[in-house]
Amino acid sequence: MEFTNSWGNQFRAESYSKLEFPNTYYLAYRDLPMIISKHITGKKAIDFGCGTGRSSRFLKQFGFEVTGIDIAQDMLNIAKKLDEKGNYQLVSNGKYSHLGMEQHDLIQSIFTFDNIPGWENRTQILVSLRDLLNPSGKIICLDSSSEMYKNEWVSFTTKSFTENWHAKTNDIVKTIMLDVDDRRPVEDIYWTEQDYHKLFDLAGLEIEETYKPLGLESEPYNWISEKETAPWIIFVLKKKVKK
Repeated sequence: MEFTNSWGNQFRAESYSKLEFPNTYYLAYRDLPMIISKHITGKKAIDFGCGTGRSSRFLKQFGFEVTGIDIAQDMLNIAKKLDEKGNYQLVSNGKYSHLGMEQHDLIQSIFTFDNIPGWENRTQILVSLRDLLNPSGKIICLDSSSEMYKNEWVSFTTKSFTENWHAKTNDIVKTIMLDVDDRRPVEDIYWTEQDYHKLFDLAGLEIEETYKPLGLESEPYNWISEKETAPWIIFVLKKKVKK
């Protein structure tokens, strides 16, 4: 099957732009301030796959100098309207050297690799991002866990897509988002945690720490699977030490 980026059209982009941090999405962002504080020194950041700028605006709240990059012009047009003083740039896959080699403290990637198919494609992109990091720089890569596509969540339903249960790395999987007006199925690329480890190794990166955020009883959400199963997985990555 051929993968189509679900966010590559104006209607989808506008629908997504209204989404902030509700429900299951709250767990994606909840722990990021702590993770950033623990692992990142410096304030020069790239937001890879910034979309409509939600994740870039999030970083700016913490004093980062952020360049948001994306391959979808419709998304970037909205990002610029919502954040007129922001720096948002259209890029091509794997071609980022103009942003400044070895100059960045943080590269943030939130949900972006959910929409990137292919081992070679992913590896090339990660290598290109790695080369933008300064010696102490880190990549924070947040994507859907493999369990996302096999459970029900406050923000997503997957029960109509039984084929998800048989998915293997690089297969197309589907969800329906419940927090936006657009209820058409969203296509993602399935990737196991084990194969993420292999991917990072191929790209010359090593994992500094992994986080799997769970919902808490004390939080004001009607969690479904979120308290027992993490919908997201967060990798903190650094350049592999050359021996």
